[in-house]
Amino acid sequence: MTELRVSHLIDEADELLDNKFHVGSYCLFMNTDDIQDILSKIRAILPEEIKTAEMILKRRDDIYMEAQSRADRIISEAQNTAANILSESELIRAVREKAAKIQEQVKESCEEMKNKAAEEAEAVRRSAYQDAMQTKEGAQAYAEQVLNNLERDIEQIHRIVRNGQDYLSQQKDKAKALPSDYNNSKSYVEK
Repeated sequence: MTELRVSHLIDEADELLDNKFHVGSYCLFMNTDDIQDILSKIRAILPEEIKTAEMILKRRDDIYMEAQSRADRIISEAQNTAANILSESELIRAVREKAAKIQEQVKESCEEMKNKAAEEAEAVRRSAYQDAMQTKEGAQAYAEQVLNNLERDIEQIHRIVRNGQDYLSQQKDKAKALPSDYNNSKSYVEK
């Protein structure tokens, strides 16, 4: 509003200056009191205008400071957020690295377990094969022993049968050698 008043007074002074008249190279004004009155009004208004301008400048500075403070706060929050994101990113990266290490350890452990199980299975297979071979050899030895014993027993029975046959043959020969009347009496008894 004061800006309009100062501007209006300057316009009036300008108008009065346009209404001058010239005498030679000099310029004369018709109403210098009017110009003096306008200049006095401008001088009276200017301190108020200066105060208003100073208030506007102060308000502008306050707004600038508030904006700067807000910008600093936003920048600080953005930096904190970026740091948190970076920290979270580093944490996620660290977790991923740890997970990869654990996964690798699990793979190695599984591979070791697999190899150990294969070795143990091979050892059990070899042991079972050896046990089977020993059992087979033992069974063969037992069968051989049984057959040898059986052969010995059969040979012994065969000797007994031969001895019996020989004995009977001897008895038969002895009976033939006896006197004939003994043979007749025997025949008589048998009848």
